[in-house]
Amino acid sequence: QVPLVESGGGLVQPGGSLSLSCAASERTFKTDHLGWFRQPPGKEREFVAAIRWRWGGFITYYADSVKGRFTISGDNAKNTVYLQMNSLKPEDTAVYYCAAGFQVADIGNHNEYLHWGQGTQVTVSS
Repeated sequence: QVPLVESGGGLVQPGGSLSLSCAASERTFKTDHLGWFRQPPGKEREFVAAIRWRWGGFITYYADSVKGRFTISGDNAKNTVYLQMNSLKPEDTAVYYCAAGFQVADIGNHNEYLHWGQGTQVTVSS
Protein backbone atom coordinates (compact mmCIF):
# COMPACT_ATOMS: atom_id res chain seq x y z
CA GLN A 1 0.00 0.00 0.00
CA VAL A 2 1.12 3.52 -0.77
CA PRO A 3 1.24 5.50 2.49
CA LEU A 4 -0.79 8.69 2.68
CA VAL A 5 0.04 10.66 5.81
CA GLU A 6 -2.54 13.24 6.83
CA SER A 7 -2.21 16.12 9.26
CA GLY A 8 -4.44 18.93 10.42
CA GLY A 9 -8.03 18.77 11.51
CA GLY A 10 -9.50 19.95 14.77
CA LEU A 11 -12.21 22.17 16.21
CA VAL A 12 -13.08 25.49 14.57
CA GLN A 13 -15.93 27.99 14.92
CA PRO A 14 -18.40 28.63 12.09
CA GLY A 15 -16.90 31.06 9.60
CA GLY A 16 -13.39 30.05 10.56
CA SER A 17 -10.64 28.37 8.56
CA LEU A 18 -8.63 25.18 8.71
CA SER A 19 -5.94 23.60 6.53
CA LEU A 20 -5.34 19.88 5.94
CA SER A 21 -2.21 18.25 4.51
CA CYS A 22 -1.59 14.87 2.87
CA ALA A 23 1.94 13.67 2.17
CA ALA A 24 2.31 11.05 -0.58
CA SER A 25 5.12 9.14 -2.28
CA GLU A 26 6.71 10.76 -5.32
CA ARG A 27 5.24 8.14 -7.68
CA THR A 28 1.74 8.53 -6.28
CA PHE A 29 1.90 12.32 -6.38
CA LYS A 30 3.15 12.46 -9.98
CA THR A 31 0.88 9.80 -11.54
CA ASP A 32 -2.35 9.53 -9.52
CA HIS A 33 -5.40 11.61 -8.87
CA LEU A 34 -5.30 12.83 -5.27
CA GLY A 35 -8.64 13.53 -3.67
CA TRP A 36 -10.29 14.62 -0.46
CA PHE A 37 -13.44 12.86 0.70
CA ARG A 38 -15.44 13.31 3.87
CA GLN A 39 -17.93 11.31 5.90
CA PRO A 40 -20.28 13.17 8.25
CA PRO A 41 -21.65 11.28 11.26
CA GLY A 42 -24.32 8.81 10.16
CA LYS A 43 -23.96 9.71 6.48
CA GLU A 44 -22.25 8.21 3.44
CA ARG A 45 -18.82 9.19 2.20
CA GLU A 46 -18.86 12.12 -0.22
CA PHE A 47 -16.46 13.78 -2.63
CA VAL A 48 -14.90 17.11 -1.65
CA ALA A 49 -12.09 17.98 -4.07
CA ALA A 50 -9.38 16.41 -6.24
CA ILE A 51 -6.14 17.40 -7.95
CA ARG A 52 -3.87 16.02 -10.65
CA TRP A 53 -0.55 17.15 -12.16
CA ARG A 54 -0.74 17.02 -15.95
CA TRP A 55 0.38 19.04 -18.96
CA GLY A 56 2.66 21.29 -16.92
CA GLY A 57 0.18 22.28 -14.25
CA PHE A 58 -2.38 21.20 -11.68
CA ILE A 59 -5.95 20.37 -12.64
CA THR A 60 -8.46 20.75 -9.81
CA TYR A 61 -12.04 19.63 -9.20
CA TYR A 62 -14.57 20.61 -6.52
CA ALA A 63 -17.89 19.44 -5.21
CA ASP A 64 -20.62 22.07 -5.50
CA SER A 65 -21.02 22.13 -1.73
CA VAL A 66 -17.49 23.48 -1.18
CA LYS A 67 -16.84 25.44 -4.37
CA GLY A 68 -15.72 28.98 -3.59
CA ARG A 69 -14.90 28.12 0.04
CA PHE A 70 -12.32 25.31 -0.20
CA THR A 71 -9.09 25.30 -2.21
CA ILE A 72 -7.07 22.21 -3.10
CA SER A 73 -3.41 22.67 -4.03
CA GLY A 74 -0.23 20.67 -4.47
CA ASP A 75 3.49 21.09 -3.76
CA ASN A 76 5.74 19.17 -6.17
CA ALA A 77 8.82 19.58 -3.99
CA LYS A 78 7.12 18.00 -0.97
CA ASN A 79 4.79 15.56 -2.79
CA THR A 80 2.01 16.98 -0.65
CA VAL A 81 -1.58 17.97 -1.33
CA TYR A 82 -3.40 20.56 0.77
CA LEU A 83 -7.00 21.45 1.44
CA GLN A 84 -7.54 25.01 2.60
CA MET A 85 -11.02 25.32 4.11
CA ASN A 86 -12.51 28.78 4.61
CA SER A 87 -15.96 30.01 5.68
CA LEU A 88 -16.57 26.73 7.46
CA LYS A 89 -20.12 25.69 8.30
CA PRO A 90 -21.44 23.19 10.87
CA GLU A 91 -22.45 20.91 7.98
CA ASP A 92 -18.76 20.64 7.05
CA THR A 93 -18.24 18.57 10.21
CA ALA A 94 -16.93 15.16 9.15
CA VAL A 95 -13.98 12.81 9.08
CA TYR A 96 -11.86 13.94 6.14
CA TYR A 97 -9.87 11.39 4.13
CA CYS A 98 -7.05 11.80 1.64
CA ALA A 99 -7.15 9.26 -1.20
CA ALA A 100 -5.18 8.33 -4.34
CA GLY A 101 -6.40 6.66 -7.52
CA PHE A 102 -4.78 5.67 -10.80
CA GLN A 103 -6.63 6.29 -14.08
CA VAL A 104 -9.75 7.57 -12.38
CA ALA A 105 -12.68 7.84 -14.78
CA ASP A 106 -15.29 9.33 -12.42
CA ILE A 107 -13.44 11.85 -10.27
CA GLY A 108 -16.07 11.82 -7.51
CA ASN A 109 -16.46 8.04 -7.22
CA HIS A 110 -14.71 6.88 -4.05
CA ASN A 111 -14.62 3.28 -5.35
CA GLU A 112 -12.01 4.34 -7.90
CA TYR A 113 -9.57 5.49 -5.20
CA LEU A 114 -7.58 2.51 -3.91
CA HIS A 115 -5.24 4.15 -1.39
CA TRP A 116 -6.54 5.99 1.65
CA GLY A 117 -5.18 7.92 4.58
CA GLN A 118 -6.26 7.29 8.15
CA GLY A 119 -8.70 10.20 8.24
CA THR A 120 -8.77 13.32 10.38
CA GLN A 121 -11.69 14.80 12.30
CA VAL A 122 -12.94 18.28 11.42
CA THR A 123 -15.54 19.73 13.77
CA VAL A 124 -17.23 23.07 13.10
CA SER A 125 -19.13 24.25 16.17
CA SER A 126 -19.71 27.25 18.40
